[in-house]
Amino acid sequence: MILQRLMINELSRRRGTLGAVFLFLFFSSLLTAGGASLIAELNSALDGLFETARVPHFVQMHAGELDGEEREAIETWVAGQALVAEHQIVRMISLDGSSLTLPGGSGPEAESVMDLSLVRQNRGFDYLVDGDNRLPQPDPGEIGVPVYYAEERGVSVGDTVLLERDGFSRNLRVSAIIRDAQMNPAIVHSKRFLIHPDEYAELIPHFPESEYLIEFRLTDPERLDEFSRSWRDSGLPAQGPAVDIGLFRLLNGLSDGVVAAVVIILSLLLMTVALLALRLVMLAAIEEDYREIGVMKAIGMPSGSIRGLYLGKYLGLAAAAAIAGLLASLPVKELLTANVTRYIGDPATDMTGSLIPLAAVLLLLLVIYLAIALILRRFRSISAVDALRASRSSETKARGPELAVVASRLPELNIFLGLRDVVKRFRLFGLLLFIFIAAGAVTLIPVHFLTTLKSPEFIRYMGIGRADIRIDLRAAEGTNERFEDIISAIAADEEVERYAPHVASVFELPLPDGTSDEIRIESGDFTIFPLEYLSGRAPVDKNEIALSLLYSRDLELEVGDAITIKRDTIPVELTVTGIYQDITNGGRTAKSPLPPALEQAVGYSLSLDLVPGSDPAAKVAEYSERFRPARVTELKAYLDQTLGSTIAGLNRISAGAVLVGTLVAVLITSLFLRMLIARDARRIAIMRSLGFSLSALKRQYLTSSLLLLILGIGSGALLANTAGQGLVSFIWGFMGASRISFVIDPLLAYLIIPTILATGVAGATFFSITGMRETTIAAYIAE
Repeated sequence: MILQRLMINELSRRRGTLGAVFLFLFFSSLLTAGGASLIAELNSALDGLFETARVPHFVQMHAGELDGEEREAIETWVAGQALVAEHQIVRMISLDGSSLTLPGGSGPEAESVMDLSLVRQNRGFDYLVDGDNRLPQPDPGEIGVPVYYAEERGVSVGDTVLLERDGFSRNLRVSAIIRDAQMNPAIVHSKRFLIHPDEYAELIPHFPESEYLIEFRLTDPERLDEFSRSWRDSGLPAQGPAVDIGLFRLLNGLSDGVVAAVVIILSLLLMTVALLALRLVMLAAIEEDYREIGVMKAIGMPSGSIRGLYLGKYLGLAAAAAIAGLLASLPVKELLTANVTRYIGDPATDMTGSLIPLAAVLLLLLVIYLAIALILRRFRSISAVDALRASRSSETKARGPELAVVASRLPELNIFLGLRDVVKRFRLFGLLLFIFIAAGAVTLIPVHFLTTLKSPEFIRYMGIGRADIRIDLRAAEGTNERFEDIISAIAADEEVERYAPHVASVFELPLPDGTSDEIRIESGDFTIFPLEYLSGRAPVDKNEIALSLLYSRDLELEVGDAITIKRDTIPVELTVTGIYQDITNGGRTAKSPLPPALEQAVGYSLSLDLVPGSDPAAKVAEYSERFRPARVTELKAYLDQTLGSTIAGLNRISAGAVLVGTLVAVLITSLFLRMLIARDARRIAIMRSLGFSLSALKRQYLTSSLLLLILGIGSGALLANTAGQGLVSFIWGFMGASRISFVIDPLLAYLIIPTILATGVAGATFFSITGMRETTIAAYIAE
């Protein structure tokens, strides 16, 4: 009965503040459960896709032909490997982007950054699956299109795909949208299209370029590193990168993992502010309840029992908010996991998907319980005598510096009084200020991250110097000569201001334990289009090297350390001159001016800037035709195609964050002002009796609200630009970019979003203060 009475009294006295705490805990619980659901469903969907597709544990990509002797050498080597359970050699028909036209585009895929291939359905493993995780088998005249193009171009079943080259053309009907466990995500610049074996045989003469995947499934995947070393030491064909199942999983989960991280960051921010608000409410309640506490202690009630009463009512409030947030996360989960379902598939229908969000919310409740218990420790220092002597008049007494009305230089008295009220009763208005700080940070962090991803400046986190145009060539037979021809043509083009060619090749890397690994080093001049380095500088001599952040961590190397590689079995010592950020290739790359190992080349690229006044789009079209089959792209197109799905996910999160931030600000402003007006009823009545009009009083409260909003948005922006940026950098540090600098859109961040919040808060203030119409001095004459 005592607990019930205390709860009723608390709800009647602090509807506004308790409502604020409830909403914060509700949204924190909702986002916590939503983020946990996204992670759980992402893992479950990946498990399902990898199991159905029977993903290889190790893949060696090889550009160029494999003759009979090389195939026989591979078979002989495999026969002596006890770790190999299954293996296969997959030949892929390489397509130039200009040879492929998809529905929904403006023409051939000449400017695509993707390496395009035609394949048959594999027999043993590495299957391509459809939307229902079944193995599609297109008929002759049909084609399966990667889900990437269904999302980016709107390709659907029944559409027509055109293949053409040198007078040959072929129309294929889209029969399935396929998922590829190896090449699904946009950040992987390779895409496989599925066709019938007869169609495959018919197309080979017209598209003779090929690339091979030498694939293995192991008897013991835990010994993958051992197998990788054995393969590298074998000397078998390896003109291309080697990748494994761990990298496949990382790249498939990258886009949605980033979205999940942002959601969890927002939930932690909301929870922190909710705990601060809860602390303010509880301290105010304890101060008001001093006499009741004194009575309970005087009649012999133990301090532990009194603490239990308060713990029960506030923990009950938190539990109600957490349950409501958990239930509300069920429909929100569909929105968050939509991208997972489209790209990876439906998660398994087991209890895990429900238990993980529940466990996350229970963990949230545990944190809240510990915070409440910590606050209630002050009951130990309250004596019955002191509590009975306490007066509650202190709470309503305004504190702060004296601001005389005569000292005001503002032309509008009511504006001065509104500002003065905030200053003198800052402790009272502090909760509303915390709300606005949270609303500002909650809306700005995902918006800043989104504008950063969409900015051309983000290219520096991909291990690429900023340039107008980028040209890429696959490593294949004759590619070196073709690349030299491109360099000569670029050097002779008067519209090119500067250019820098690079060749990526694979070298052997001896390890301290006596084993060896591979290291992919991009060779060329890295001073023309410089990167931004976390430490050190660009390598300029052939005995120098720069490492990506994750490579430097893996190898435990810093600037000034030496690294030894092998070139044709000859050791070469290089000095580390710089550490840079890179999220491509699993975050593990290196750059050096040393001559490339052309026999081990895995990629060719050339970056260039045009002279001012040139048309990049026209130059891209010219180069695409002239340098076929090279990929020619503008910087913006490169970023859009690589990060498109991540940007789409953050678009949804940003829109939701603006909505949540505005809704929280509006609701809390409304609840707070209704509470404040009820509390200020005597003050309002006195001011009206002195001649203040209703509109004048409204301007006072509106001034107070907007002042707090300005302070809150400013502080929220500062929090987003410091702590928010640090949190985003921490998350991306696991992917290779540990020092993200937000690229802020001033119009969006400092005009549009504040205007939305200010409009909502002004509207909430206007409607909340209409209750002053019922307040007159007559109600208080008797007192």
